[in-house]
Amino acid sequence: MPSESQRVPAYSWYALYLLTAVYVLNFLDRTLIYILLTPIKKEMKFTDLQLALLATTSFVIFYTLLGVPFGWLADRVPRKLIIGAGLAVWSLFSGLTGFAHSFWSIFFCRLMVGVGEATLGPAALSLLSDYFPPRMRATSQSIYSTGITIGGALAGFLGGWIGQSYGWRVAFYALGFPGLLLAALVFALREPVRGRTDVAARDSADWRSLRPLAYLFAGYALVGLASNNLGIWGPTFYIRLHGVTLKQIGFGVGIFALAVGTPAMILGGWFSDRVKRRMTFTATAAILCVPLWIAVLKLDRLPMLIAVNVVLYALSILWVGPATADVTEIAGPRLRGLAIGIFFSIVNITAYGLGSPLIGKLSDKWGLQTSLLICPAACAAGALLLWMGSRARRPIGAAHD
Repeated sequence: MPSESQRVPAYSWYALYLLTAVYVLNFLDRTLIYILLTPIKKEMKFTDLQLALLATTSFVIFYTLLGVPFGWLADRVPRKLIIGAGLAVWSLFSGLTGFAHSFWSIFFCRLMVGVGEATLGPAALSLLSDYFPPRMRATSQSIYSTGITIGGALAGFLGGWIGQSYGWRVAFYALGFPGLLLAALVFALREPVRGRTDVAARDSADWRSLRPLAYLFAGYALVGLASNNLGIWGPTFYIRLHGVTLKQIGFGVGIFALAVGTPAMILGGWFSDRVKRRMTFTATAAILCVPLWIAVLKLDRLPMLIAVNVVLYALSILWVGPATADVTEIAGPRLRGLAIGIFFSIVNITAYGLGSPLIGKLSDKWGLQTSLLICPAACAAGALLLWMGSRARRPIGAAHD
């Protein structure tokens, strides 16, 4: 029987669903451009390297640079204020992307989307750690992380349909600006007491206990490189190599995200809360992705390719909730925002700032199919680092490895 401090009030569930809706918009505005790369390239005559710079590098510059200071801030000021202000900024500039008429104007809008979105992760996950007890931490944070799959689905469904029917600019207007309305609900959230659900707060100066975070950060950075670039370059891969239309790929991305990604995300968190071996669990998923990646890149028959891609996508997406749950538990309540800020900065600069442009550059030289072989290599290396992190955590005596 859970103690009084371990019970989950109804307001915690309301806060979870509201923050999940914010994350839906976060990921919709982040990934919408991936669906629209083909019509943008056609109109603007950009190279693949330029597309990568617009899709990821522009976004990740301030997203990573500001993740750590916003994380530090989330440990000190009301977190709802940080989230609400960030939501307003990224929604505004996502909508303004539709008015851009040059490489640098799109680049600036994407850069400002990154500024706004850098606020969300540290503050939201810190809040959820105070709304939900440790026994439900990976589960609640996995539900929150379905914002990735639902946002990706909406970007696919709506971005593909609006982009093909009315043009890529209208897609940014229609899907960017509405986020301004949700900010009011965020500002009205009640802040829980920091560390409310923790049995005992760890001394924030005990940096030796944070040693496993080094393996965790490095391992998930590589796993994130592969999983994020499946979403970044996947639509273009199918359009170029398999003749899929923009509307078809948008519909396919939406179906994948809702029917495969969302249940995989929730079940991954639920399962990792019960086996209590999160890094070992996600390392196993990462190593299983290696042969699946190679099959996706080499198969010619579209039905078989899609079937393999379903399994690859499910395994590629389930790590997010377990990862953030481990970060918040290892760091403790006084360092959660900062640790999450560092985590997202490292993962995203590796996936977006380094991985995506590298794949784009190699694609200009050798083709997209060959350049994407970086992803299975990253999965293998990431799995090894996560296994090492799991081993390093055991001597600390934590509840989860």
